[in-house]
Amino acid sequence: MQLLGGKESAVDASLPPVAFGVGWLLFGESIPAASLAAVVVSLLIGAWRLSRRARPVAVLVSLLFVLTGALIALYTGDAVDFFLTRLVSNALSALGWMISIGLRWPLLGIIVGAVLGQGKRWRNDPDLLRAYSRASWVWVGQYVVRLAVFIPLWAIGAVVPLTVAQLVLTWPLVAVCVLGSWFVVQRSLPAGHPGLRHPQDGTAAD
Repeated sequence: MQLLGGKESAVDASLPPVAFGVGWLLFGESIPAASLAAVVVSLLIGAWRLSRRARPVAVLVSLLFVLTGALIALYTGDAVDFFLTRLVSNALSALGWMISIGLRWPLLGIIVGAVLGQGKRWRNDPDLLRAYSRASWVWVGQYVVRLAVFIPLWAIGAVVPLTVAQLVLTWPLVAVCVLGSWFVVQRSLPAGHPGLRHPQDGTAAD
């Protein structure tokens, strides 16, 4: 969970969109005011994260993400387009996870293997490879759920519902994915397997 960004990153990702939606309501549906609110919140979050020794690149990427959404909304004149970057990022993320599964390099295995300091050893364990591949579909489902909610709301120009959906489908949904993928991994491993921390040598997966 920490390598995925931790709870803080999931919460931080939802705050600028919420600031945009609240600013849009409070300032008479003003896109400039809403954009400024989102950027200011993103800057404050970035400053806070830097003070806690967060990676500068991660902070900069988050800020650019918000700035891009604000610029798109200002350019099109449609507040709902602020959320276009969210739609695109979720679509690309779903695609990336699916490709990783197809290539037999499931992202969940890469992430957990890095956390546990295993390198690529987990791929030499057919049981772990299968378990990580199955559990990675839970993460694909996360992005698909978001798209299933975001796209219709964006299509009808529902700024406030999109703001609420962004809040609800960030940290709570990530928590569900963590628990769900852990459950799938455990159910996929055969009885007697020593677990994630102890990959077993088997037929190479390459």
